[in-house]
Amino acid sequence: MDREIPKKTLQRERRKRWLGYGMAGLLLIGGITWIPSLMQSRVNEKDLLFSVVDRGTLEVSVSASGKIVPAVEEIITSPVSARIVEVYRRSGDSVEAGTPLLKLDLQSTETEYHKQLDEERMKQLQLDQLRMNNETYLGDLAMKVKVQAMKVGRMEADLRNERYLDSLGSGTTDRVRQAELAYNTGCLELEQLRQQYANEQKVKEADLKVKQLELDIFRKSLSETRRTLEDAQLRSPRKAILTSINTQVGSQVAPGSQVAVVSDLSHFRVDGEAAESYSDRIAAGARAMVLVGHERLEGMVSSVTPLSRDGIMSFTVQLDDSSNRRLRSGLKVDIYVINAVREEALRISNGSFYVGAGEYELFVKEGSGRLVKRKVRLGACSYDQVEVLDGLKEGDCVVVSDMSMYQSRTQIKLKEKE
Repeated sequence: MDREIPKKTLQRERRKRWLGYGMAGLLLIGGITWIPSLMQSRVNEKDLLFSVVDRGTLEVSVSASGKIVPAVEEIITSPVSARIVEVYRRSGDSVEAGTPLLKLDLQSTETEYHKQLDEERMKQLQLDQLRMNNETYLGDLAMKVKVQAMKVGRMEADLRNERYLDSLGSGTTDRVRQAELAYNTGCLELEQLRQQYANEQKVKEADLKVKQLELDIFRKSLSETRRTLEDAQLRSPRKAILTSINTQVGSQVAPGSQVAVVSDLSHFRVDGEAAESYSDRIAAGARAMVLVGHERLEGMVSSVTPLSRDGIMSFTVQLDDSSNRRLRSGLKVDIYVINAVREEALRISNGSFYVGAGEYELFVKEGSGRLVKRKVRLGACSYDQVEVLDGLKEGDCVVVSDMSMYQSRTQIKLKEKE
């Protein structure tokens, strides 16, 4: 049989329920108030890098990568096919101009050279012989001309005598005609000899020139052989450091193959590479900034390779201080080629966050206790500054260190420096 519950018990149970509802409401209100605050991250101010937005000159530049190489590097090649007999130096040695580096087996080349020397002497003797023969032949022909001239002179005298006798009545007309015919014939023969002598002079002179030209051509070939033989005495062309050398004694080297490399390690240049999309912004004569560690070296683009390969263009930077102590051959560096200058531009410091012109979400310091995410539009950059196009104003303090781990936050509490 059911019994009626007392009113006091019902009232007590009702108060407990309402008390529970009130506690739940208080907890809900507290959660709404405190949970966003608890979700805000906290970061130490001393762990961040800040940049204050300012206004000034911005040298717009193109970023590229590069490598330090010796300003003067000379490759030594073998001018002949030969075998390495001896090696006198090793990589890393300092060498003076004319220092022997390698010895090649040049016996066959030397034999060929001496053979050419003998052939040169033979050609010279043939030329001398031809010159003497020409002089003898032309001398005989000149003598014939003189003899014929004397004969013509005697014929002329005979003709005058016959004409004189004919005028006195002691001669005859036939004898005068015979004398005239003999004289005219002698004159023609003299003219023929003189013409022959002139022609023979030209022919013999041309023959002599041909032989002289053949000798000159052969001497040039001999000179080339001599130069090849001298070049085969592999020596350092300058005072430098021997950076590479073929030390395999007994190995065969082909003509034009590299056997050694000498480099002037007191002066350097930078060989740079950039995307070919920047080809219209990198030109010879442009100023450049090279970052060697934390040191900045200025220079100028001295040359640009006209062709690109695999989407990469190459260029060379001549440094103002090419003998800086920080420069080392093979060292990788960052290059910034300046292609424009903008005055009165809003700027912030360049950092790892910047990957090109566009929109970014950066944290801006507001007051002394928090960072607020803000959408910012950035433009071109220099090697150490970035142009601000929108979203920031002069005097704003922006975080420029890596904040990728906080990208899901809109606000960050800032712990002040202790």
